[in-house]
Amino acid sequence: MTQFTPPKGPAVAPDTAARSGCGGRGPVSLRMPEGDDRLRKVCDDCGFVYYENPKVIVGAVCTWDDADGEPLFLMIRRGIEPQLGYWGLPSGYMELHETSHAGAAREVWEEARARVETDHLLAIYNLPEISQVHLIYRARMMTSHHGAGPESIETALFRWDEIPWDELAYPNVAWALESWRKVRGQDGFAPMTGPV
Repeated sequence: MTQFTPPKGPAVAPDTAARSGCGGRGPVSLRMPEGDDRLRKVCDDCGFVYYENPKVIVGAVCTWDDADGEPLFLMIRRGIEPQLGYWGLPSGYMELHETSHAGAAREVWEEARARVETDHLLAIYNLPEISQVHLIYRARMMTSHHGAGPESIETALFRWDEIPWDELAYPNVAWALESWRKVRGQDGFAPMTGPV
């Protein structure tokens, strides 16, 4: 289980940017490097290959139990494009030097100002058409506190029948919620891999 604790001061990551042999100053062309099977951006001066890789998105289906023990689902109304004003789950790009668990908990804090403990990996969504891989965790809120972060207009805890299904930002929001419902109360399940 991982929980996110906001940093107390500015954090500075070491400079890990890939450097070409010429310091990245040479002209770049698109060509197939020797031994490769696809076109890549290659420095014409030193031969450095600029690999472009898919982005990893991390997030969580976060719940808090009401007085009757029924789950309430934490959702955020997006405050940025794309899909400004639509509802989603706290999620975003994984950062360098963090685990996917920690990234999911961080995204919940950044977008919904909630502290959570992540447990099982709920779903893995491969979206090659947009070059993304989504890792969605199941998470329990440590308190019922939540609030809009800098990229959110508002946050809310919804009962299942109150979720604004017609106002969801992306299809994978519904997939993740349905996946949560399918494995409710279970441990040791395999992550879901697409629409439920």
